[in-house]
Amino acid sequence: MLTQEGRTSLSETSDWNRLKFELNQLPAIDVGDFIVDLPQERRAIAFRLLNKDQATDVFEYLPPEVREELVGALHDIQVCQIIEAMRPDDRAELFDELPAGVVRRLIQNLSPIERQATATILGYAEGTTGRLMTTEYVRLQQGLSVAEALSKIRLDDRDKETIYYAYVTDKNRKLVQVVSLRQLLFSLPDALIGDIASDRVIKVHTETPQEEAAQLMKRYDLLAAPVVDREERLVGIITIDDMVDVLEEEATEDMQKLAGGGGDESSLASPSITIRKRLPWLMINIVLYVFAASAIAPFQQVISVVPVLSVVMPILANSSGNVGFQTLSVTVRGLGVGEITPSDTLAILRKELLAGLGTALALGAMMMMISLIWTRNHEQWVSVVAGLVMAINTLVAVALGALLPMGMKRIKLDPALVSGPLVTTTLDTIGFILFLSLITFSINILKLPVT
Repeated sequence: MLTQEGRTSLSETSDWNRLKFELNQLPAIDVGDFIVDLPQERRAIAFRLLNKDQATDVFEYLPPEVREELVGALHDIQVCQIIEAMRPDDRAELFDELPAGVVRRLIQNLSPIERQATATILGYAEGTTGRLMTTEYVRLQQGLSVAEALSKIRLDDRDKETIYYAYVTDKNRKLVQVVSLRQLLFSLPDALIGDIASDRVIKVHTETPQEEAAQLMKRYDLLAAPVVDREERLVGIITIDDMVDVLEEEATEDMQKLAGGGGDESSLASPSITIRKRLPWLMINIVLYVFAASAIAPFQQVISVVPVLSVVMPILANSSGNVGFQTLSVTVRGLGVGEITPSDTLAILRKELLAGLGTALALGAMMMMISLIWTRNHEQWVSVVAGLVMAINTLVAVALGALLPMGMKRIKLDPALVSGPLVTTTLDTIGFILFLSLITFSINILKLPVT
């Protein structure tokens, strides 16, 4: 591991031979971090010091903006060598990040085999398993013996992404069985693959969403899973390292969307990207709060008669918004990790309402006691109304927090699109209208004292 002290020492050295030796001895991920931290004008220089294999590995760990920068800074021959040596799925991911003109130039320089593999992956829609798969896998034909299968793996499959699973197909490439490397190693050489391989194949289709594939692999503890097309022909595999990235991306995206962000903003993104990701949501949030403010506008005279309302209302809004956001976060997380599905809507709603009932009583009582601090003796009835509205709005909050993401999932939309600001603004509007309407009713109809 490259320590901060070692990183500083390498970045300040003028001994290029030493730097070249050190960089080629370090793990690729550490070299990638080292290059990212260098000044822009020194990144290409450091990258040129890497040998071919190390350069390919390091390139895959670099962030998109640094990759694009190096593609422009390196000679075409160097770039083509690196791109050619990359795995098809990693190459396709890189091409998604580069300008279309650069991609066309790089594809033209690929060998026919690698060009076809990359085109196959790029032909599938983004977010699907087909776009994430690699076409490098171990395939065995029916009728081989264990000895023949092992010989084939040694001779032909040395550079495949993973050899822990081998997939058995018929003459039409239809997937029929799967056999693990462990089974091959501990079986008799003369045994037939068809006799030791498993007919129970856990597979995904090219159109399967990436997050569903990740959940499937997580559920069955798979290191890799085969990918088949509509005719059940084997076209690739997905591996656990890619699935970990998918789960991380999904969790990050959901968290940022819940907070009202763009959903895919990096911590080290440039200020312009940060503004572009956040500002639209903030402006939408202002528009949403216009509706909440509009709910208050008709009651300005009531607020002027009972000034204590302006003190109580922010507490009411903040508390119910927090309740809604808590429920929303738990529900979105449950949907995201496959813990719950839309079929569990009634069970989730029942559980949240039961829990919400206890929360509503506690928060309502607390709201009533806190309101007594600011209300005068003849206005203490306002505290009772505040406590009642807090309890009602709490129940509304847990219901919205559970039902909205479930509804989004049912219509095939991302549940995280129900952002926290949207829920809190909705609850603010409901709470303000209910609270001020009850106060108005109490003053005008029940004739409760206010002066």
